[in-house]
Amino acid sequence: MILTITMNPSVDISYPLAKFNINDINRVKDVRKTAGGKGLNVTRGIKYSGIDVLASGIVGGTTGEYIQKKLTENDIKYDFYITKQESRNCIAILHEGNQTEILESGPVLTEQDVIHFFNHYQTLLSQAKVITISGSLPQGFPVNFYVQLIEKANKNNIPVLLDSSGNMLHEVLISQNKPYLIKPNKSELQQILQVNIDEQNIDSLISAVNHPLLDNIAFVIVSLGKNGAFARCHGQYYRVTIPRINVVNPVGSGDVTLAGLAVGIHQNEPVEVMLKRAMTMGMLNTMESQTGFVNMQNYDGYFQQVVVQQVMDK
Repeated sequence: MILTITMNPSVDISYPLAKFNINDINRVKDVRKTAGGKGLNVTRGIKYSGIDVLASGIVGGTTGEYIQKKLTENDIKYDFYITKQESRNCIAILHEGNQTEILESGPVLTEQDVIHFFNHYQTLLSQAKVITISGSLPQGFPVNFYVQLIEKANKNNIPVLLDSSGNMLHEVLISQNKPYLIKPNKSELQQILQVNIDEQNIDSLISAVNHPLLDNIAFVIVSLGKNGAFARCHGQYYRVTIPRINVVNPVGSGDVTLAGLAVGIHQNEPVEVMLKRAMTMGMLNTMESQTGFVNMQNYDGYFQQVVVQQVMDK
């Protein structure tokens, strides 16, 4: 079973408008509400792949109840820590080819919430073969909290796939408790390493993924958007190229890519197959209007078009 951790989930609300009128009334007919948060997008991607998955994290209030209701409707198993604080809403206004987002920061949690969630997390480890941790931490949690989660998983020999950024990722990278896999995009990696990366230059990419901060991480997968990805996997280097596709909605594609990586590791797939699976899942998500959705009927056709080439270090 794969355990997914979403520490700051939300109800994602989509308002499509032909025109967004500032300082005026906007009436919306087609409102879409989903259980949101990066980790829940990962959860759906794993579910589409047919692998047993359990979602966890922190929810609270009527918004938290709605998140659980939507997961139940999607036949997704969950075991959240329930706080007394209200979970957040995140609003996307889709207008004239643009997307304007209004994102609540979420509940402010207490030291007791930190302790109770960590204890809850420990009770779930016996069920997990692989763990994914995605997104931001709630207010009130220490910035190094992911280090604690990874440390506990490592002691139980459970690989952790981490998709986070900024200070939270930096705290993990400077610690002794490294995740099994990280999946930054190029901009995130440049920021955290304080280097410039030329994605057209193999030597530049190899130098970046070999930065000392990334030591002892088995898989470093660098997303390059439409240019695919570059990966260091157990000391070997791979360039992944993808076909041109019609992008409808790129939001959540990185999360679904992580779902593909988690499934590949869970199934002990060869590196080339795992990378092709992950990139195919991410592409399929971008081709749908619904965030975190994948039409698996298109999977085989696009899987064959993803090219994984091993690259040698000079």
